[in-house]
Amino acid sequence: MQRALKMSLFGLTLFTIAASAGCRSLIGDRWPLQQSPLPVQPNSSPALPPAVTSLRPGDPDFVARVVAEVGPAVVRINSSRVVEQQQPFGFGLDPFFGGQGSQERVQRGTGSGFIVSSDGKIFTNAHVVEGADNVAVVLRDGRRFKGDVIGADPMTDVAVVKITADGLPVVKLGDSNALLPGQAAIAIGNPLGLDNTVTSGIISATGRSGADFGNAGSRVDYIQTDTAINPGNSGGPLINSRGEVVGMNTAIIQGASGIGFAIPIATAQRVANQLITKGKVDHLYMGIQMTEITPELKDQVNRSNSGIQINQDQGVVVVAVQPNSPAAQAGMRPGDVIESINGTQIQKSQQVQQQVEATTAGNTLQVTVNRNGQRQNLTVKPAPLPNQPFNR
Repeated sequence: MQRALKMSLFGLTLFTIAASAGCRSLIGDRWPLQQSPLPVQPNSSPALPPAVTSLRPGDPDFVARVVAEVGPAVVRINSSRVVEQQQPFGFGLDPFFGGQGSQERVQRGTGSGFIVSSDGKIFTNAHVVEGADNVAVVLRDGRRFKGDVIGADPMTDVAVVKITADGLPVVKLGDSNALLPGQAAIAIGNPLGLDNTVTSGIISATGRSGADFGNAGSRVDYIQTDTAINPGNSGGPLINSRGEVVGMNTAIIQGASGIGFAIPIATAQRVANQLITKGKVDHLYMGIQMTEITPELKDQVNRSNSGIQINQDQGVVVVAVQPNSPAAQAGMRPGDVIESINGTQIQKSQQVQQQVEATTAGNTLQVTVNRNGQRQNLTVKPAPLPNQPFNR
């Protein structure tokens, strides 16, 4: 069983950050009723600092220079869908004609995105466009385009939208694998309908598991930042001091100050490439529940009548194996302690997910487990995760 923080213990709720009348829960309803988005008017460009060839945090105007370079490629995304709402007695309905009716209403959401190709490909969050009947893209100069969703992947929360245009400004993509805590970070987006809002801060941490903040099912190693991001920033860029996009803003924790999360651009780009070429992403799985060994867990298991003995003080133990799954077919059992995968030592559940996510369909993983003190070498062939929703 994957480790997940229980939000009720902390009084915190995880929120994705596409704008509406309020934040939208990552777990709950993604389409609350809201007022129409604020009208967008063409912007008169403010005076910008002189262009320079190098963007440095030591320059007091480096944020303004980054924004001048990247801002034109950041867009607002308005989405809407029509839903039917059941109407019971007491709302003007005649009980002699069925007693219940339905009324259509329009639900709207607003998020951000950034242009990655001059012919109109845009990266954004899947939850910004999920279930939308209509998607509209608004550029910083006020131009509006109809957006077509090429594909969206809820598991990583990455989507690609296409508009029909040429010669568009584009962002530069950076190296999210080289990020270090303490480096400068800048966010541009449309929080609460306030277009082209800029905030800045630092990279607080890298490699955050979704389980660290209540999103255990995610396949992303998140960037944590203290850069202020709010409802409506969803899908917008997180930018380094060189003006390169290193992440896609995706979630906040309500009630916590200075804690936001972004998808590394390397992950977003990998997923987006599959969406563009195939329209979907095949996430692989082994079919196990697992947890990390603690002294309490080790003592509890070893005192039980399960016949399982854990000798290690740390590592990842298999709690359950799904019948007919790749792990079951390879002979994996509850109580197995995963020691390594393809020669990589395993200490955390996150590492297992990383190894599975990094492989491709048809390839195998060499998994070494410790079973009651004896090493076993297993060959597991991960398979596509069944019933993946929202692949358009």
